[in-house]
Amino acid sequence: MSVASVSRRTFSSLRHHRNYRLYFYGQVVSLSGTWMQNVAQAWFIVVLTHSPVAVGLLAACQFGPYMLFGLFGGAFADRIDQRRLMIATQSAFTLSAATLAGLALSGHAAAWEVFLIAGINGMVMVFDTPARQAFTVQMVGRDELPNAIALNSSLFNASRIVGPAIAGALIAVAGVGICFLLNSISYLALIGALLLMRTSELHPVSRDTKVQNVLRGAAEGIRFAWQTPLLRTVLLMMLLISTIGINFNVLLPVLTSETLHAGPEVFGIISAAFGAGALGGALLSASLGRASAGALLVGAAVFSAAQLVLAPLHTAWAAALVLVVLGFAFSLYSSQSNASLQLNTPDRLRGRVMGIYGYVFFGTAPLGGLLAGWLAQTGGTELAFIVAGGVSLLTVVYGYLGIHRMIARRHIHSAA
Repeated sequence: MSVASVSRRTFSSLRHHRNYRLYFYGQVVSLSGTWMQNVAQAWFIVVLTHSPVAVGLLAACQFGPYMLFGLFGGAFADRIDQRRLMIATQSAFTLSAATLAGLALSGHAAAWEVFLIAGINGMVMVFDTPARQAFTVQMVGRDELPNAIALNSSLFNASRIVGPAIAGALIAVAGVGICFLLNSISYLALIGALLLMRTSELHPVSRDTKVQNVLRGAAEGIRFAWQTPLLRTVLLMMLLISTIGINFNVLLPVLTSETLHAGPEVFGIISAAFGAGALGGALLSASLGRASAGALLVGAAVFSAAQLVLAPLHTAWAAALVLVVLGFAFSLYSSQSNASLQLNTPDRLRGRVMGIYGYVFFGTAPLGGLLAGWLAQTGGTELAFIVAGGVSLLTVVYGYLGIHRMIARRHIHSAA
């Protein structure tokens, strides 16, 4: 297969759909700003408190609302216009980032104010995440959905390169406040993209107009996910891996300051190294053009093993190299998980199932962040990465056995 044909397949959603192009390029700006703020916010807490547990508390504030209410956001997203909902959520993110910028630039910000704004952003995420996930199929249709999901992941992870690299330089030169200010401006790009879309070109999806009770609607989504073996396996894997294994927002600043004894420039470099690897993993996933159980399991296995390799390292260059591999595997695993869920879920339940996906991905972060912070404070980042890698490897074994059983059942049924 030629390089040109692989390239065409990798970027097919961008070539064929104007609405998706608008969304993609709006996200280029917006997500870069978001990652600038993520890096600056974590570093800000390290500077204000000098405590790994406080960084874990920041994650708890940011993702705590999703832990409490995340299962209901998908039911809400299934019932209303998801594009309009996203315009509202992006506007809210704009205001919160501007408020944080004002506090930081004034020079009088306190840690509790940063925690409070993180909590407000977390509440907005309850509605934004399932709407964002479920809206993709409306822009590209079912045939190109795996490709678009992988491109979304590539964009998300490319911003891990640009955002942290810029943030590291800006923090060193001008402080964290400028990062928050630029992020507040960056949301305007995505809001503009959503407003410029042609609604007549969106792919129609069926909506669940019968369920008026959000609680009952959420329960129906949970029942469907639990009773569908593939969805149950993928979601349980993500629950364990995201809670124990995906706590880089807590561990990377601590790895930089406490283990590597470095400053914000190195923090930006190692964050960007993770993002560079993640971009490669997402592009590989996009080139596959389909959801693959094998790619999902390989990505999860390499992700787990790389954390065990990272644990004993105490030099920045070696940590950065391992983080490239870690990012590659993480992106391959997460994009394949996302595509598997969306392609095996009917339109009317997609928001709710992706709400559950968001819940296990983000909603468990408060517990995972506090655990990672406690482990790092108790035994350093070495202990935290050993626990994360070990639990993740056991989860991969569970996923392999579950998927293998499903394949065996299908062979039996087809033979009968």
